[in-house]
Amino acid sequence: MKILIVDDEPLARQRLVALLQKCNGYEICGEAANGNEALQRAQHLKPDIILLDIRMPGIDGLETARHLNRLAKPPAIIFTTAYSDHALQAFETHAVDYLLKPIKPERLEEALKAAKRLTRPQLQELSQVEEATKQVRSHICVKIRGSLELIPVEDIRYFLADHKYVTLRTSDHEHLIEESLKTLEEEFGHLFTRVHRNALIADQYMLGLEKNNDGHCVMVIKDINDRLEISRRHLPYVRKKIKHLATYR
Repeated sequence: MKILIVDDEPLARQRLVALLQKCNGYEICGEAANGNEALQRAQHLKPDIILLDIRMPGIDGLETARHLNRLAKPPAIIFTTAYSDHALQAFETHAVDYLLKPIKPERLEEALKAAKRLTRPQLQELSQVEEATKQVRSHICVKIRGSLELIPVEDIRYFLADHKYVTLRTSDHEHLIEESLKTLEEEFGHLFTRVHRNALIADQYMLGLEKNNDGHCVMVIKDINDRLEISRRHLPYVRKKIKHLATYR
């Protein structure tokens, strides 16, 4: 079985390599120093198991696990950490096990055997269960030229739905994601406002309303020239929201 090691400390990765070399039937297919690298390498290397640290720069191990669970073929995840205070959250992401550093060889082998028993359908089912928990992400995972990359939610100007895809717009790029506008609104409704049946706009980038050539109200959005139409149904609420936001700027 192929194993990917993810830890921001080189010495911690070296210790895990040394421990794994004493375990039969496992191949170390790669290493990563952060969540973004973990996603990219998991996509290309397709490990069966990931040994994942929790406290890392950028996105932590818990959020990394949520993104990994969204892969077409999610790996089994075993958390490795020096801290015990994240155990409950770790198991909420449906990790196979939670190992405290310094990791004992017998505990590692026990966790690996548990991961080995999980079939692909069982892992897929776990990822679907995790999806239902609706954990709030700080990043959205997108595919760019065949690689997975993480876009900070705070950089997103709007989400615009079109059939089965949603366009995610930042100040300088557009990305297509396969998530429904409804689930995005449920997760990020505290940061984005529904302005139309097909659009959510980030509150922090709303500058005000103007009318287009057809006489429809559209939203002026900070740093971009795009103007998204406001539906009649949502216009009264959007007006109130803009006034409310203006008092805190």
